[in-house]
Amino acid sequence: MAAAANVAVALPSGQLYIDGAWVAGEGEFEVTNPADGSRVGAVAHATSAHALRALDAAEAAQAAWGRLAPRARADLMHRAYRLMLDQEDAFARIMTLESGKPLSESRAEFKLSADFLLWFAEQTAHVHGSYAESSHGGFRVMVHHQPIGPCLLITPWNFPLLMIVRKAGAALAAGCTAVVKTAQETPFTGALFTQVLHDAGFPSGVVNLLHTRTSSEISAPLLKDRRIRKVSFTGSTGVGALLMEQGARNIVNCSMELGGDGPFVVLDDADIDLAVAQAVICKFRNAGQACVAANRIIIDKKVEAEFTEKFIAKVKALTVGNGLDAVDVGPMISAKQRDGLAATLTKLTEAGGRTLAGGNPIAGPGYFFEPTVVRFEGPSEVMCSNELFAPIATIFPVDGAAEAIALANDTQFGLASYVFTRDISRAIGFAERLAFGMVGINRGIMADAAAPFGGTKASGIGREAGQDGIYEFMEPKYMALTVADELS
Repeated sequence: MAAAANVAVALPSGQLYIDGAWVAGEGEFEVTNPADGSRVGAVAHATSAHALRALDAAEAAQAAWGRLAPRARADLMHRAYRLMLDQEDAFARIMTLESGKPLSESRAEFKLSADFLLWFAEQTAHVHGSYAESSHGGFRVMVHHQPIGPCLLITPWNFPLLMIVRKAGAALAAGCTAVVKTAQETPFTGALFTQVLHDAGFPSGVVNLLHTRTSSEISAPLLKDRRIRKVSFTGSTGVGALLMEQGARNIVNCSMELGGDGPFVVLDDADIDLAVAQAVICKFRNAGQACVAANRIIIDKKVEAEFTEKFIAKVKALTVGNGLDAVDVGPMISAKQRDGLAATLTKLTEAGGRTLAGGNPIAGPGYFFEPTVVRFEGPSEVMCSNELFAPIATIFPVDGAAEAIALANDTQFGLASYVFTRDISRAIGFAERLAFGMVGINRGIMADAAAPFGGTKASGIGREAGQDGIYEFMEPKYMALTVADELS
């Protein structure tokens, strides 16, 4: 394991941001670096009272923000984008300190996040309605899109900048105000982005930021309040279902980006070297703690031996350590996450899995685990709809494409999937049969501001970004207009 590096970083405010000002919470809680357990800093703890104060501010600002000319909103977002670019190093280092991910991954996340902010700034003035004749004539059908209203945005720890930008960028571009709740593991990343919006000149109350030790203390009272009209959440399917229940009485509009069980399919005519390289990235990025990670690697038996040999060689060559050093894989986010992997591997072994590489925790300080590969002889009920969320790759050999598609779709989830083949016609046909919201064809990374991100089944509701991302935060309003039959 690589040696730790000591790097001083100027942290943003650890207070809550409500109605355009940084304010104290009810006590504080500490944020620690999962790479060595050291203290990163302390942030304010928000209670239900703070949450309602933030909603008061968002509600008060909603009318003026929603009426602001699209180009004026876009100008503010462009200003924030330029300010954000000036702080690339600070963003990257804070993300690495909080989440443990390698600095190279934090820099990549920063660049992608900046792209999303720019994308939504450009979309602001390009929301289109429609005008048409009614089906039987006699009047006109006009459709206009309006901001949905104050939003609750709940972000995860694994991509702390990307998620706040992707959600808040769309909400702000649409003309919605927001109350953002950060993950308790990574609050400073959200605070720095909020400071950028403040410095760019966003009006008071438009964006409000809350940190808390107890997420339900924020989400429950807000979702019971009729003024919240939208909740956007990224996280586990179980928590997403709970949030939908909490908002059901008020019929709160929901966007949910939830769990994944990504099949990574390698067909018999695939470019094996390409598939191996992409599988390593897709599985072990962020120590496997990604909803779009390759959860199950499904390989045609004709090429399994070659793929497995090359894949294991690359996995064993991965370096693990403090993300501030030149490493490939950082720590798990917590001791609990790391320690739970022993039980996970026991379950996989009892279900017939054979460990081909790794399989052990790495001595700290820090919450490290060896990049691991487990092979199964065939389908496993233990792996069906079981999101590993860890640096553990599982391999399943299959006989042909039909068996591969059946195994790939045998899951309650439907977020990201992947297929590798040299035949583009075969690739399209296979991709169309995958019951997933996203398919990477001959690539293991596919996030892009221009692409609609989201899944089907238990993986969520709605799409983030792409051409339709802004409309997730808008309501279509239909207006029927009578027109004169004749002109006098």
